[in-house]
Amino acid sequence: QVQLVESGGGLAQPGGSLRLSCAASGSIFSIGAMGWYRQAPGKQRELVAIVINSRTTNYADSVKGRFTISRNIAEKTVYLAMNSLKLEDTAVYYCNADLFGGWGKRNYWGQGTQVTVSS
Repeated sequence: QVQLVESGGGLAQPGGSLRLSCAASGSIFSIGAMGWYRQAPGKQRELVAIVINSRTTNYADSVKGRFTISRNIAEKTVYLAMNSLKLEDTAVYYCNADLFGGWGKRNYWGQGTQVTVSS
């Protein structure tokens, strides 16, 4: 069974840091674009950051300069380093990835991990 498993969420103070991880498991040949989205209460899910290939990453304006996304293809894992956290970063963070297997390419979502920034 193919799945994305997230970890690393939790509670941080404003100005603090957290690091999220998302690992793909199952019968996967390779990984494509991998990204992080978030959804705060009462708001729509939004893109936080995405790594498309070895040279291309995109970030939401609200996190530029504070968050860094990285991908380890061999480990089929994507990371999100979050620094200088703000109260408005509080949300459920979801991993998303294009995964390649015997079925071709499919898009998957993780189950979500809660990030709470509070003093």
